[in-house]
Amino acid sequence: MSYLSPLLNRSGAVQAGGLDAGVAAHYGDPNREQRLLAGYLGKPGSAVVDLSHRGVITVTGPDRLSWLNTLSSQSLTQLPAGVSTELLLLTIQGRIEFDARVIDDGETTWLIVETAEAEPLATWLNSMKFMLRVEIADVSADWAVLGSVTDVPEWNELLVWVDPWPQVGAGGYSYAAIDEAEHPGLERPWREYLVPAATLEETLGGRSLAGVWAAEALRVAAWRPRRGAETDEKTIPHELDLLRTAVHLVKGCYKGQETIARVHNLGHPPRRLVFLQLDGSLHTLPAPGSQVLLEDRVVGTVTSVAQHYEMGPIALALVKRSLDPDAVLSVNDDGELYPANQELIVATDAGQVVGRQSGFLRTPR
Repeated sequence: MSYLSPLLNRSGAVQAGGLDAGVAAHYGDPNREQRLLAGYLGKPGSAVVDLSHRGVITVTGPDRLSWLNTLSSQSLTQLPAGVSTELLLLTIQGRIEFDARVIDDGETTWLIVETAEAEPLATWLNSMKFMLRVEIADVSADWAVLGSVTDVPEWNELLVWVDPWPQVGAGGYSYAAIDEAEHPGLERPWREYLVPAATLEETLGGRSLAGVWAAEALRVAAWRPRRGAETDEKTIPHELDLLRTAVHLVKGCYKGQETIARVHNLGHPPRRLVFLQLDGSLHTLPAPGSQVLLEDRVVGTVTSVAQHYEMGPIALALVKRSLDPDAVLSVNDDGELYPANQELIVATDAGQVVGRQSGFLRTPR
């Protein structure tokens, strides 16, 4: 049976679809909810978002961190308790198979994933145990997630994953075409609290709720890629600037590492993520999956769309790396055309770091 959040019983709740089916898209006033979430209506970040549909996996046992380290793109062996990070599990070709938010409490490593990823990820991890001292459990039914842009003092006892985006982590690398101090992701300090499902409503108390539409608008504005939205069966981390938070370039061997190193050092990613400012005069939004056009030629695909409380209609899209960054584009949604101005997220010269003398790519720390 599909999950339905108990918070859908709240007044005005309208259920979301797609990746966020099972929780509320909004509670009757999406624009106000977004302002509350972002902290622009008096109390800073006074609203929280119901993300109780998220998948939650636990990994226990003394070998858990070293074992996850050998499987994933991230360096985890020395991960301190309470420190948040992100890992990718890749195919041999370096394509993204799983993307997990990671927090360890000293005894258990918690992985927060998209709803549809929990069961297959737990199954795959169990198949990779061999003789190591690890135990994997899909605890999605027992744990819920609440999202916020600020620290909630009343929840200090809860385990919280703090999004490392857009900071460049240890061993990471920025493909951004702007100065790091100007990255829009800095305006979205995101947190995800792990809450026992049985106490979800009690934990929430009287706090204001914002729907996932509000959270998605802030995510898109922060250029933050999402598994299942910005990814397809061909996506490699370089295309989404995920080397900054989810890949450690100088750690030991893992599946897909050869592709990660080859593209980073010698090649270029075939596609790049861009931010689109859409023409809002049509008073509608194109659907994810719509074609991105340069005149009559298809040059990419829209991956996420949102209505931002300040910027209006915005989107993320994957386009061909060779696309002129100054080109004015349009988005074609079943014949409806939306003029779109692109803003670089991943630089046009991303990759090919070996022999690079200068440029705006950031080196590993």
